[in-house]
Amino acid sequence: MQAQDLLRQLRIPEMGDVRQYMRSLPTNTLMGMGAIAAVTTYWFATRPKALKPPCDLSLQSVEIEGGEYARKSVLMEGDKPMTHFYDDTQTMYEVFQRGLHMSNNGPCLGSRKPNQPYEWLSYKEVADKAEYLGSALLHRGHTQDDDRFIGIFAQNRPEWTVAELACYTYSLVCVPLYDTLGTEAISYIIDKAAISTIVCDVPDKARLILDCVSGREHTIRIIILMEPFDADLVARGQKCGIEIISMKEMEAVGKANHRKPVPPTPEDMAIVCFTSGTTGNPKGAMLTHRNVVSNCAAFIKITEGRFWPSPDDVLISFLPLAHMFERVHCELTRNDIHMSYLPLAHMFERVVEGVVLCHGARIGYFQGDIRLLMDDLKTLRPTVFPVVPRLLNRMFDKIFGQANTPLKRWLLDFASRRKEAELRSGVVRTDSMWDKLIFRKVQSSLGGRVRLMITGAAPVSPTVLTFLRAALGCQFYEGYGQTECTAGCTMSMPGDWTAGHVGPPLPCNLVKLVDVSEMHYFAANGEGEVCVKGPNVFQGYLKDDEKTMEAIDKDGWLHTGDIGKWLPNGTLKIVDRKKHIFKLAQGEYIAPEKIENIYIRSDPVAQAFIHGDSLQAYLVAIIVPDTDFLPGWAKKRGIEGSYSDMCKNKELKNAILEDIVRLGKEGGLKSFEQVKDITLHPEMFSVQNGLLTPTLKAKRNELRSYFRQQIDELYSRIKM
Repeated sequence: MQAQDLLRQLRIPEMGDVRQYMRSLPTNTLMGMGAIAAVTTYWFATRPKALKPPCDLSLQSVEIEGGEYARKSVLMEGDKPMTHFYDDTQTMYEVFQRGLHMSNNGPCLGSRKPNQPYEWLSYKEVADKAEYLGSALLHRGHTQDDDRFIGIFAQNRPEWTVAELACYTYSLVCVPLYDTLGTEAISYIIDKAAISTIVCDVPDKARLILDCVSGREHTIRIIILMEPFDADLVARGQKCGIEIISMKEMEAVGKANHRKPVPPTPEDMAIVCFTSGTTGNPKGAMLTHRNVVSNCAAFIKITEGRFWPSPDDVLISFLPLAHMFERVHCELTRNDIHMSYLPLAHMFERVVEGVVLCHGARIGYFQGDIRLLMDDLKTLRPTVFPVVPRLLNRMFDKIFGQANTPLKRWLLDFASRRKEAELRSGVVRTDSMWDKLIFRKVQSSLGGRVRLMITGAAPVSPTVLTFLRAALGCQFYEGYGQTECTAGCTMSMPGDWTAGHVGPPLPCNLVKLVDVSEMHYFAANGEGEVCVKGPNVFQGYLKDDEKTMEAIDKDGWLHTGDIGKWLPNGTLKIVDRKKHIFKLAQGEYIAPEKIENIYIRSDPVAQAFIHGDSLQAYLVAIIVPDTDFLPGWAKKRGIEGSYSDMCKNKELKNAILEDIVRLGKEGGLKSFEQVKDITLHPEMFSVQNGLLTPTLKAKRNELRSYFRQQIDELYSRIKM
């Protein structure tokens, strides 16, 4: 009786009352109720689920006590930055060993020939090859103390990772090289690190090495080649005192003279990564195993989030309990596939690959030709795809370029707004009506299975990032960092799909902002130079104490040279650059990169170079128009002709000048930060013409010299 009384007090009918009530209803009413129940059940069972963030997104970082405004990730346990995620994974050698175990000796590294499927090496095959190559290096005289630097000069391919793992297996140090550095810089690196063995992919790279050392003293003894080579190359090597040998031969030597692995400690050096720099010789950032592992660990920690159903689902008692409590992991598993095409000579790609290998997943390499990347993507069908802003911009332009009628443009805008609304509520998916009608093609172009993307290396437009997050329907993170903090020091959180910031500090480091008074940035106001401290911060520059002291202060803080601003939710926004500031004649400080990042938002602008002179009162700019967008943009203004003719058109130049000044005003630029005049240049700044670094940063000194005549003409016109 007590239970029945309780039911009556709660106005809940007993089961017998319910049966009697149901019998009294007409049949069509019961059918209607059944249909509604079925539809409701289906809707609750299939509705999209928001990604549960790992923290309160309104408070993603907190200030530490007595830390000069330093902030830490809310995911950091205590005030101690994390050094590793798994106890058995504290060196890059252990990273691979864990992957070997987790994969159950599954596929590891894959490559393909044109129009062929991917062929895979298993984890055990990769481990064996690495041991054979490493044993051969030790047999040929390399030691962990005096002769430990091994050069790797190749495009991304399985042998690159085998050579890297060979170094880790025997506590040697890999030193990546890349041809866009030029022969002078490569010669400098060889001498600076006293490299005696270099692993190359093709004979042309071996010839370049021989060009670098021919006719002078050098340390090179062996060049190991992945691809076949001829007797002429061997003879030329002998003249320089260098043995040319194939990688297969070296593996055979190692197999015959096998050595037991000599695993490194976390404090041992793993990599010397030479940064290209915009001026002077490259600097060799020394990174330990702990540096790299801590950066990998922080990424794993952040992506621990899961998809959860709404709490409201629990109220629907007829939903399957297994569905209500479904947990779909965001972190990587052995089933994931990573597309490797970003240069392995840079740390961004290396950290991503470390995370992939740690979980026993597989890595597929592109064919070596970026023009064939889309074909590689369709064949590999990756689930993990790191990107850089330049690729994102091309994707964005191509998608909108295909929306070539008012109706198509309206549909694209409407669909992206619907998907963006879902993103704001935390929903990430590829099965909405808009995906099936509008975005399926762009998703299929990446293979149709991408579930995790991350961008870094350079700023990305919030408009581009937000649109592509919606269009691609996958977890899409943005990070910020530099080689000196291994790769990243901040990254956006799962569930926070807003743009215009680079996320909170990673849980492997602290971040603080320090005053830059000459630019009116003060830490007390939440603005200043970004400084980083933690186990991911490098050990200094190889044999360069002076540059090391410029980068790391006495308290161990790395000074990045970037200007940041804390947002109310604890995320960081990069707003300026300290290193490239200059003064105008009246004494105003100018940060050209900030202005350039605003101006390139103009539709017809592909690249911009801002120049100012301490003897001049105004700024001028060299603008490279977008070859794809310019013709249509110009046609709307009644201007037609070839691309080169349009770059000479004064009316079109003035229209572009008007547009970038408008964007400057909207972006909050002061009057002295706006350019007075521009010149249109028809050729893109590139690594090949010496105007960009291999990481696509502007070489400002080279740009200034290259465009000296145009700059002088612009200033002479302003004076007139």
